[in-house]
Amino acid sequence: MVGLLAEGALDFTDTTLGVIAVALFVAAYAMVVSEDLIHLRKSKPVILAAGLIWILVAMTYHGWELTDSFDLAALQAHLHNSQIRDAGDAVSAMVGHHVRDFAEIFLFLTVAMTYISAIGERNVFLKINAWLVSAGFGMRTVFWATGTLAFLISPVADNLTTALLMGAVVVTVGKGNARFIAASCTNVVVAANAGGAFSPFGDITTLMVWQSGKVHSLEFLKLIPASLVCWLIPAIAMHFFIPKERPEQTRQDAELKAGWWLVILLFLLTIMTAVLFHSMLHLPPFLGMTTGLSYFFVYGYIRRMKERRLAMAQPLDVFRNVAQVEWDTLLFFFGVIMCVGGLTELGYLAAVSHLIYDPNGSVGPLWANITVGGISAVLDNVPVMFAVISMHPDMDLSMWLLVTLTAGIGGSLLSVGSAAGVALMGSARGVYTFGSHLRWTPVILLGYGLSIWIHVTLFGT
Repeated sequence: MVGLLAEGALDFTDTTLGVIAVALFVAAYAMVVSEDLIHLRKSKPVILAAGLIWILVAMTYHGWELTDSFDLAALQAHLHNSQIRDAGDAVSAMVGHHVRDFAEIFLFLTVAMTYISAIGERNVFLKINAWLVSAGFGMRTVFWATGTLAFLISPVADNLTTALLMGAVVVTVGKGNARFIAASCTNVVVAANAGGAFSPFGDITTLMVWQSGKVHSLEFLKLIPASLVCWLIPAIAMHFFIPKERPEQTRQDAELKAGWWLVILLFLLTIMTAVLFHSMLHLPPFLGMTTGLSYFFVYGYIRRMKERRLAMAQPLDVFRNVAQVEWDTLLFFFGVIMCVGGLTELGYLAAVSHLIYDPNGSVGPLWANITVGGISAVLDNVPVMFAVISMHPDMDLSMWLLVTLTAGIGGSLLSVGSAAGVALMGSARGVYTFGSHLRWTPVILLGYGLSIWIHVTLFGT
């Protein structure tokens, strides 16, 4: 049957095609989780599932349901009342909406990964490795340094960019030490997600809550104690499993190449541009990032003209850095966003949200917000938070801050639960994996629980 959710949204959760769509998503995620065992890139199953799920969405909206109880007349009446000409227009608009969500993440990630590639190409990370070795810093010191920087930088630079930057340092410093890289990448993901939770610029979900007016800028700072606990608890536990060794000296040339400082400066200016675009002009952050990429292109053009005049054999080509972005990660994001988008259009996300935030139910906002964190460990937290905000649940500031916290840090429970985790699975492929992160899920869950307790203790329910 065709049902209605709040605000007139259609509900296909009890249809045969809807159930098949959920089964496809579960099967795809099972393959992602089993990446270490089946050696199948994580992007492949979710892209296939995304295509199949949207076929089912289109079939449903065209009235091709497999059961006789499907109310086609009700569907057509809803489309007519929504001033949609036909089912084809409806499905096309839905796809366009979710593709836009992916496009913003894709462009943001592409710029960040391009700069990370350019910085690495100029031996900056190798130089950091050489400096850490010569300074006598051990693996544990590096572990805490990268985690601390991830926690402090992510509120300004966002958790995704921060994780990529610190992850590059971890991979370079710990080259050959899989145990160190796996634990440190997990630490960076947890720290970046925790740090991003107490800033309107730290994550897409915090941006959404801020833009909706539920929480004002300075009010996010109330989440600092809880965020700090969320990171420190698992970090302290992981500390004792970090080898008491010094980083291995890299055998590669650690001489910084020409223009290294300028590329770093351009990256910082790009991040500042993204922040200012959003905070002052209310433009999406990805537009600031792409504008910042043009800084690098201009620099590359000037360098290329200079090197041609000097008749150098291989002039600088900045598009080589663009080509080195991690496509498996980008396509994984595409697959996940489109899978979740298809399930959203079938009514599943709204149904779950209404179930846990039912004002007549016994769950209550506290446990509902804790549940949202658990859901965001599996599903992308952006549509999850969108569903929560769209419902306008009756919650005070403390509870809106709590759901902001849980949606942000809940993604740390699994490596696929956050953009930061997925990005590092790409940059540290084969070492930082779903399985290596899962080993630390119990202590991350402990930090998650204690952070909620701290917030409730300080600000109430």
